[in-house]
Amino acid sequence: MTQRIPSIQPDNASPKTKELFAGVKAKIGMVPNIYKVIAQSPSGLEGFLQFSGALAGGSLDAATRERIALAVANVNGCDYCNAAHTAVAKILQLSAEEIEANRRGHSSDAQADVAVAFARKVAVTRADVTDDDIQTLREAGYSDPQIVEIVLNVAYNVVTNYVNEAFKTEIDFPRAAPATRAA
Repeated sequence: MTQRIPSIQPDNASPKTKELFAGVKAKIGMVPNIYKVIAQSPSGLEGFLQFSGALAGGSLDAATRERIALAVANVNGCDYCNAAHTAVAKILQLSAEEIEANRRGHSSDAQADVAVAFARKVAVTRADVTDDDIQTLREAGYSDPQIVEIVLNVAYNVVTNYVNEAFKTEIDFPRAAPATRAA
């Protein structure tokens, strides 16, 4: 399927968008297509990048954030995010088995498993979680700030999933197995 909204190309971008693209390229070596689509709204791109940066500076490690991203992508059926976060997970040296477990909302790491399962539940139930769910996270060693960040990471990834699914963003990462979609 063709992308439904054109990407903003760096050469044709507004000065502010060019600046934002330059920051992304300096950080990760490329400007992924999702940013080029979101750049249709320069203020949206700016806010999106600020949200991403804030979460990256939080207390959850990069591997846990990627595990959550994979779980959420596979709740929402987002092939773009599934491919992108599979690529990042491989850079973080997560095994193929771990990546597959993450896609299903689990982890081979006991502590991460609790966070990923909770994140998947938040995504599937639209945050209809229980006191016991929160207590399970605390018992696994997660602090209240980290629990908040888990939910914020779910929300951030839902945004990326919805943008990519609504506009059928062209995948510019190595292809991964198709994402699943929760019923």
